[in-house]
Amino acid sequence: MQNGFNIILDPLLIFGWGPFPELGIEGAAIATNIGRGIGVLTQLWLLFKGGKHIRVLRSYFYLNWEIIFRIVKTSLGGIGQMIIAMTSWIFIMRILAEFGSQVVAGTTIALRIMMFTMMPAWGMSNAVATLVGQNLGAGKPDRAERAVWVTGFWNMIFLIGVAIFYFLNSEWLVGIFFRQYERNLNWRMWLKIVSYSYFVYGWWMVAVQAFNGAGDTVTPTKINLVFFLAY
Repeated sequence: MQNGFNIILDPLLIFGWGPFPELGIEGAAIATNIGRGIGVLTQLWLLFKGGKHIRVLRSYFYLNWEIIFRIVKTSLGGIGQMIIAMTSWIFIMRILAEFGSQVVAGTTIALRIMMFTMMPAWGMSNAVATLVGQNLGAGKPDRAERAVWVTGFWNMIFLIGVAIFYFLNSEWLVGIFFRQYERNLNWRMWLKIVSYSYFVYGWWMVAVQAFNGAGDTVTPTKINLVFFLAY
């Protein structure tokens, strides 16, 4: 949802389409905050009011310090993973900012297109964490391992399909947001070049979530450090 709102709001606020002001880089930042804010508010509403399967009631809230300590200890690796990922994007944007607001705007839109099409892959990867955790908890490591291999294979197939779509339709995708051919050319190449890495993306996402599901959040942090530095 948040990426969908970003894709819509980015060109409106960056280029000032229709009644919206032309804000450039500031518009990209505002669009990102609005999209993520809507996503968080929707999650909270589903959690407390509208969820069919999971619903939090006030009576559920009480302090269990042992569980809180275990959660905090396990989450430190997850925090490290997010810090590494976010830091890498900050450095990329810092480099691109030297080339002007149009380059930053184009990068933002290209990244939103990427993230939007990768949502199903993230969903499958997150499912692996649950499958691994459940099967290891049930004393069935073989099933946990099989879940990783099967999900990784189908995740790879999906992202290869996305990569082919990017490669064949990059001009059309970027042309939705950019009217000038010269600008289209840069971000068409971005999508085409990134599409070559989607084979690795599929397995990386599944492997990281498999370790997380097993309770090992340190190994994915190390994987992310190498992955994002190479990226």
